[in-house]
Amino acid sequence: MHILQMVGFGLVATVIATVLRPHAPQFAIMVTMVAGTILLLMVMSYMSKVISPLQDLANTAQLNQGFISTVLKIIGIAYIVEFAAQLARDAQEGALATKIELAGKVGIVILALPIVMSVMNAILHLLP
Repeated sequence: MHILQMVGFGLVATVIATVLRPHAPQFAIMVTMVAGTILLLMVMSYMSKVISPLQDLANTAQLNQGFISTVLKIIGIAYIVEFAAQLARDAQEGALATKIELAGKVGIVILALPIVMSVMNAILHLLP
């Protein structure tokens, strides 16, 4: 699906949710959650177009595939956490959204730690 179709779908869902919110807020929340999930799935279908060239570039540069895999996982965590936090905010659960974001940040730090350690070791080996 083309980006304009995804944006159009998102705008239509927004209008429907806005119209429903004063009369049936529970249905408005459901519309936003379903529409958000559909949009996330649509975007994920395009991720192979991003991942494949990055892996080709890493192979050409003879980079460790573990690093590329970790970076892609970190990007995935960031997008999924942002999506979940926005859903929580749409449901008027701001405190829960903040906790979701904190969990995502901790997950990213845990994943990034081996890369940071590898860079630090490389720097230490370069110093006299």
